[in-house]
Amino acid sequence: MSKDDRLRAMGRRIVAQARQVWQKTNVRQWLMAIIIFVTLVGILVANLVPLQYDLKVGQVSPRDIEAPRTIENRFETDRMRNEAIESALEKAKANPDNYIIDGKVAVAAEEKLSFVFERAASLREPQEIDTPGTPPELIPKAPVVSLKQRVTELQTIVRQEVELDVDKQSAEALLTAPTETFVTMEQAAKTIAIKVLRNNRITQDNRNEIIDRVGDQVNEYDMPEAARDSVVGMVKNVIGPNLILDTEKLEIVKRDAAQAVVPAMVLQGEIVVRKGDVVTREKLQILKDLGLQKRSAGYARMLGVATVVLVLMILVGVFLWQYEREILQDEGLVALLGLIVIIVAFIMKVLSLIPWSGTGYLMPTAFGAMLITLLLDSRLAMIVAAALSLIVGLVTDGGLGFVAVSLMGGVTAVLSLGMVTQRSDVTRVGFIVGGVNFITMIAFAFINEDMFLVKNSYLGLANGIICAIFTIGFLPYLENLFGITSSIKLLELSNPNQPLLRRLLLEAPGTYHHSILVGNLAEAAAEAVNADGLLARAGAAYHDIGKVKRPYFFVENQLGGDNPHDRISPSLSTLIIVSHVKEGVELAKQHKLPVVLTDFIKQHHGSDLVQYFYHKALEDDKDGSVEENDFRYPGPKPQSKEAAIVMLADAVEAAVRTLSRPTPGRVEGLIRKIIKARLNSGQLDESDLTLRDLDKVADAFAQVLSGIYHSRIEYPDLPTGN
Repeated sequence: MSKDDRLRAMGRRIVAQARQVWQKTNVRQWLMAIIIFVTLVGILVANLVPLQYDLKVGQVSPRDIEAPRTIENRFETDRMRNEAIESALEKAKANPDNYIIDGKVAVAAEEKLSFVFERAASLREPQEIDTPGTPPELIPKAPVVSLKQRVTELQTIVRQEVELDVDKQSAEALLTAPTETFVTMEQAAKTIAIKVLRNNRITQDNRNEIIDRVGDQVNEYDMPEAARDSVVGMVKNVIGPNLILDTEKLEIVKRDAAQAVVPAMVLQGEIVVRKGDVVTREKLQILKDLGLQKRSAGYARMLGVATVVLVLMILVGVFLWQYEREILQDEGLVALLGLIVIIVAFIMKVLSLIPWSGTGYLMPTAFGAMLITLLLDSRLAMIVAAALSLIVGLVTDGGLGFVAVSLMGGVTAVLSLGMVTQRSDVTRVGFIVGGVNFITMIAFAFINEDMFLVKNSYLGLANGIICAIFTIGFLPYLENLFGITSSIKLLELSNPNQPLLRRLLLEAPGTYHHSILVGNLAEAAAEAVNADGLLARAGAAYHDIGKVKRPYFFVENQLGGDNPHDRISPSLSTLIIVSHVKEGVELAKQHKLPVVLTDFIKQHHGSDLVQYFYHKALEDDKDGSVEENDFRYPGPKPQSKEAAIVMLADAVEAAVRTLSRPTPGRVEGLIRKIIKARLNSGQLDESDLTLRDLDKVADAFAQVLSGIYHSRIEYPDLPTGN
């Protein structure tokens, strides 16, 4: 063998091995998970800007640079806000209502007066020390200091230490007043000064007016006139303006001024920097906000985003493995889940690029949650809604309000969709989601004292309505693309006005009513064993659709007339009876019924024996040529609980019609006999029904049929007139 032949053989082996690995479902799931992961991370870290520049402040721009999208000019907006705040503060300072009494002024006045009286007490004439038994000549004498010197010393010390001027008369009164008067002067000065400074709003304009009233207050104390004048003088000296700006009001003024400023915008297509212009700090900031200025690759942020996405995907994967393994094992359903998440994440990313914080409340988490609920599973939708809410936090830089609104809306959407009975009900769910979003935004407005949320709370309602519109628009396309039949689709297909059901009603009315009764039985039984009752009902509606080809060959449509089977052979009758399955499948394909409903048509008889015509053929058989397989349905046997239940309901409904006296006991006995026969013949082997399930199915059938074949009162004949 040549070298080329060996290489070709090796290549074929590699291709064969790769094909074998690909055919393993778990490998395909891993590849799909990798694709979803890479796509999500790419969406979340992409800045959507193809061209970047490396410019510095003071550098001349080499070309015209145009804004690829509209953003806020933060530099200019901050400048305008600072100017507005400064202007508002100037006006606020001129408004007396923005001032409050400063208690520290009264404390400082009290401290100054205390110092004055303490120093005056130390400079007052000392009392002679009376020591009994001591000769007068041995008693120490205080050095004699003149009053004038003491007055001067008091004035100097007070001026230097507390910056207070005490006139000569006041100082003399302090130094010469009797002890009792001195104490009263101190009490009066402190009390009046504190009372005036704490109870009056004093400014330079009204200071003299308030000081003029001090004398009246001093007159209330019993003191000599000189002492009163001294107190009045000292109190007047410590009284001054006692108002300071109210910081809380100033903060409100600053906040209102900042919010009133309309942000400056850089519009899409606007020239940010022209060729030859010198790059300023403002221009450089705009380039950075647009993502046009080169910066570090942000590998740490990319790693963080990738880690968060990986953890979320692992959590969703673990949930699927534990509770929804059939979804995880179906690559089509995995692809659908990934596509929904990618679409929602992409919309979130685009919204995050709009330079307005209100877009954070339009994140369509509820849209993804509704699609997953309708197409896959409600529990899975809950988990994904939580994951998408965390992604909202990523694209909005961790805004708690955005995450909360997103999570509440997503959970509300999942819970509300349990009540959906038709496609238009999704709109109602949208209003419910919008209402919850609205309430959540108002709640956060109270928590954060944020008027922006109150003014823009309509965004929550808009979010719910938009998500509902998106869901209604995307749903049919995803249903057709992935071959999924949602509950809404099943409800629409169960409508009697559907072309096939309308035709069945008009051309085979007996079969139509039989199908309705089978649907009632199947739905009740399916719900009893935790199967899909809606699917069983829809499958029952179409299971005998093939009978419209030759309706009068089926007994429920003969209405007491001639039976055409009396004129043909049992084998031909069997061929006609069995053919309604094949013809039903063909009609289903022509009308593009979902595969899940076509399966009911194929499987509702399984490989059961057409017993009546088989026994009739045996009676007529003279040469032993009758083969049992010639009188069997082609199958396959029911592959699901719902299909098996429809098979049993079909047989039970037809059999109960033959009872002459359908008492509850006889009906239940017949039901259990039919179920046992199907079980013994192996028709239920490939379904998931257990013996306990079959017992519940029998009870459900009996309960429904007892309502149909209940006993009735025999009314007497009415008397006729002569």
